[in-house]
Amino acid sequence: MNYYSTNKKDLKVDLREAVFKGLACDGGLYMPEQIPAVPPLFLSEINHHDLQDIAVFLSRLLFGEDIPEAEIAEIAADAVNFKTPLVNIKGPIHTLELFHGPTLAFKDVGARYMARMLGYFTRDYDREIHVLVATSGDTGSAVANGFLGVPGVKVHILYPAGLVSRIQEKQFTTLGENITAVEISGSFDDCQALVKQAFSDKELNQKLTLTSANSINVARLLPQAFYYFDAWRQMANHDNIVFCVPSGNFGNLTAGLIAERMGLPVSHFIAATNVNDIVPEYLKTGSFTPRPSVATVANAMDVGNPSNFARILDLFNHSHHDIAHSITGYSYTDKEIKQAISRVLNDTGYLLDPHGATGYMAAEAYLKDHPEANIVFLETAHPSKFTETVTEATGKEPVMPERLRKFEKLQKKSVPVSAKYQDFRDYLLGLL
Repeated sequence: MNYYSTNKKDLKVDLREAVFKGLACDGGLYMPEQIPAVPPLFLSEINHHDLQDIAVFLSRLLFGEDIPEAEIAEIAADAVNFKTPLVNIKGPIHTLELFHGPTLAFKDVGARYMARMLGYFTRDYDREIHVLVATSGDTGSAVANGFLGVPGVKVHILYPAGLVSRIQEKQFTTLGENITAVEISGSFDDCQALVKQAFSDKELNQKLTLTSANSINVARLLPQAFYYFDAWRQMANHDNIVFCVPSGNFGNLTAGLIAERMGLPVSHFIAATNVNDIVPEYLKTGSFTPRPSVATVANAMDVGNPSNFARILDLFNHSHHDIAHSITGYSYTDKEIKQAISRVLNDTGYLLDPHGATGYMAAEAYLKDHPEANIVFLETAHPSKFTETVTEATGKEPVMPERLRKFEKLQKKSVPVSAKYQDFRDYLLGLL
């Protein structure tokens, strides 16, 4: 299958090149030329399968033209080897727990998948590949874990100094080997801009083979559609299912929209954000106005110019009317997020992380006007990854799983770089 640029549809490449490049040469994002439809039999028999089975089946649909069936099945089964359980919180509100992977965040699905796909495509490659990834928290740890020890691949994780949680930082600054943490004196937007500028630097790309592991890469984005099908499988009532997605760079929501285009019966989508409410404002006004991001307690959503919104526009042929008909947006302050964490714990006994808290509040708000809805909000990370915020909200420190606790004893190692592109470029050229 070919993949076209969101900027220029006649600019097409195959899957291998789309994965290698990450970003199209004209600055656009790659989209599949066709979104394959699942056969009706698949949905009727989905209760007989688990997430891993779903991942293998959908991988063959999405990538089977480009990778042999046995190979893509092995990639999918190895990458998605954990569960995403659905938990009822209150009445028609459920959460899909996406934090049961190695780094306790939803990004484990896409990051592990991309690492294995890239490993397949580079088996006979004679040049070292440099993976650039900007993170506001969980992407860094998921990518670092997914690519750790992969031969021929060096990973450079750009993160904003002082703007990720302590345990998130430890997860990607302590690994060593082929993983380097690049500590940027700026915001996540600065990190993302540096990565994009590096891809558009023709001279740099002649000297280094660069790719991205952010959700701008189709190999990171498309596998996230798998768990929407798994959530639908676990719902007892398939009527009026609404997915509520805590959103920052909007890759997760885009994957849900693609799942719907593949044939998943979804009534509506909700985009829940913190005060970085660029997309909720667009949904209300029709004006997409990026602005500098604001630091919040839900740091994974601190994005002022969401990259994947270009894909959402593409899916709907740039129709604000159609986008607003399919997606409702809500945004919340730090104070509201902390209050929700405390309230939900007291009311239901369920402990949310700050991002899940935005999802829960948005689900409640939507339900007031749509009482017939069955809502699944995505709980994107384990609450212990945000110990300070959760403790402040509830008065109790969350129990940290042992696989997270082990990072606390490790020594942080990072390379400080300014937010100026020339300084980052010099860092990359220094790798030669």
